[in-house]
Amino acid sequence: MLRQIDVVLFDFDGTLSWPDSNVAFGRYCMRRSLRPWLFLPLMGICFIVRMFNHGGVWWRENMRRFLTADMVKRFAPGFIHEHKRNRFGWAKDKIAEEHSAGNKVVLISTSPDYLIPDLVSDMGFDAVLCSKMDFNKPRKYKFLCWGKNKVIALDEWAKANKFIPHVVRAYSDSKSDMPMMEIADRQIWINPKTGMPK
Repeated sequence: MLRQIDVVLFDFDGTLSWPDSNVAFGRYCMRRSLRPWLFLPLMGICFIVRMFNHGGVWWRENMRRFLTADMVKRFAPGFIHEHKRNRFGWAKDKIAEEHSAGNKVVLISTSPDYLIPDLVSDMGFDAVLCSKMDFNKPRKYKFLCWGKNKVIALDEWAKANKFIPHVVRAYSDSKSDMPMMEIADRQIWINPKTGMPK
C-alpha cells in the first residue's frame, strides 16, 4: 500500500517572482534580436485569441513562433541570471521553512522547461514540474502544465515516486491554478505585484 506524504505546492510566475517569465523572456529576446519584431502582427492576433481561449495551446505556441533552439541556447542563460533578481524576498525562506516542517516542496509552473528549472535551481525544491517543450522547436509544447494539467503532473510525479500526495498548502496568484489550489487543505493567494498574501 502506498504511503501518504505531506506536500506543499508553489506556482512560480506572480507567486514567487514577477513579472511573468514567459513574457519577460520574449522582451529579453526582442532587445537582442530583430527576429521577434517580424512576428509582431502574429502576436497581435494571438492576444485576441487569448481573450476567448485563455487555456489554449495555439496562441501560446504562435506567440513564441519567433523562438528558435539557437535563440534559447544564446539568450536563456543571461535571462535566467537577470530574472533571478525579480524573485520575492520571502520565497527561499518559505521553502526552507516548509522543508523544516517535514513537507515535500514542489514547484508547478506553466513556464517552459528551458527556463524554470534553472530559475529555481538554488531554492531547494524536491521537484520542479513545468511545461515540456520540443527541444528543436522550443515554441512547441509536448506538455502544457496549466490548469488541470498541474494536478496531473503532480499525480504522475507522486506515482513515479510511489506515494500519495496530501497537499497541505498551495501558493498561487492566479485563478487558472484553481484545480491545484482546490486539492490543498489551505489556499494561499499571492498578490503578484507585491508578493504579499491577499
